[in-house]
Amino acid sequence: MSAGGTERAAAEHGETGGVRTALTGLTTRGRSFLAAGIAAAVCAYVLGQSDLLRVGLLLAALPLICATVLYRTRYRVSGTRRLTPARVPAGGEARVHLRMENVSRLPTGLLMLQDRVPYVLGPRPRFVLDRVEPGGRREVSYRVRSDLRGRYPLGPLQLRLTDPFGMCELTRSFSAFDTLTVIPRVTPLTPGRFGGEAGGYGEGRRRALALAGEDDVIPRGYRYGDDLRRVHWRSTARYGELMVRREEQPRRARCTVLLDTRGGAYEGAGPDSAFEWAVAGVASVLVHMLERGFSVRLLTDTGSAVPGESADGFSGGGQEAADAAGLMLDTLAVIDHSDGEDLSRACDALRDGGEGLLIAFLGDLDEEQAATVARTNRRGGAVAFVLAPGTWTREPTAAPPPGDPHAARLRLLREAGWTVLDVPRGAALDELWHQADRERAGLAATAEKARG
Repeated sequence: MSAGGTERAAAEHGETGGVRTALTGLTTRGRSFLAAGIAAAVCAYVLGQSDLLRVGLLLAALPLICATVLYRTRYRVSGTRRLTPARVPAGGEARVHLRMENVSRLPTGLLMLQDRVPYVLGPRPRFVLDRVEPGGRREVSYRVRSDLRGRYPLGPLQLRLTDPFGMCELTRSFSAFDTLTVIPRVTPLTPGRFGGEAGGYGEGRRRALALAGEDDVIPRGYRYGDDLRRVHWRSTARYGELMVRREEQPRRARCTVLLDTRGGAYEGAGPDSAFEWAVAGVASVLVHMLERGFSVRLLTDTGSAVPGESADGFSGGGQEAADAAGLMLDTLAVIDHSDGEDLSRACDALRDGGEGLLIAFLGDLDEEQAATVARTNRRGGAVAFVLAPGTWTREPTAAPPPGDPHAARLRLLREAGWTVLDVPRGAALDELWHQADRERAGLAATAEKARG
């Protein structure tokens, strides 16, 4: 069948379906008028009353005419949606702007707008627009808010058309929709001097030779403008031309952030649960480290990372850091519990990931998992925020019960060189971050005295 034949067949089917749609759109008033008209016409035929027949025909014809006119009216209404902003933190608000425009030569009747939104974003917004003149436009807006992170679709927009007599209502839906991304809350953190930073940030950062290529393993030739203090005299005498030492460049410090997503490692659900606290903590640390110039890598207990992430992670600084932070926050917005039962895959990925600072947000650990995590301590330092169910459900001022196995597992991590913080319910991340910085400084001072 040709393309034109297909369009004609579809149009004929649409006309037939359109008549049925118009009749099914009759309101209670329209159906009552139609029923009363048919009843009056039947009675007029039985009784032979011509005047009653005319009244019956009028009553029956009025809703049919309204339905036909409403459906056959060829005005077109375009709708657009604008979401500002498209990414909000949990608990933040976004505003949705709707604009309806009459792009035909005929005025519209009464228009009722309804936008579909998930229930977690609030009630479904509804608006009533009066007559819109040809070429006219109307703009309305509403707010959405969610305490739960995630990615939520908005739309499609539904438009309900009504005739002036209220005999018929027809609903038409637009096909376009938008997506609102609710990311975890990000807590500003104070700068600290963790192990990874001491080796690669600020005055104490390590430096690497700036190679011109894979074969550039010797001092290079002198170039106009080079500092004469960098002349390498031994190479100059060997090659018979002036040679200079290669320039040095800072080596970017690395940081890996591990998020334990095992479903059995946490208890509870909702925005105040331990897992949501851990996700928000990971988001805050990632953004902070990127702002400090680290190369940041996000890792989960499944051993997977962010799509598009390189082996060294995302580089910090400038627009690249902002883009990397956005990508990581989008990943954390939809992250959920895994089906894993241990942290072996994550620890294997950490052992293959080189050096650098390691910051882990962990749930409940048994003895075997604690030993596995303890063996992954890295040269750049390791910090663990542990949200065990026993600690998270206990009051912050309450002491752990005697013989608590959780305390023994934390002690195992500390003996392996980890800086461990037991996170109680309601704890503030910035205070724990500052505490971890103090403990890391104390460990560094103790190690320095031992070497001295």
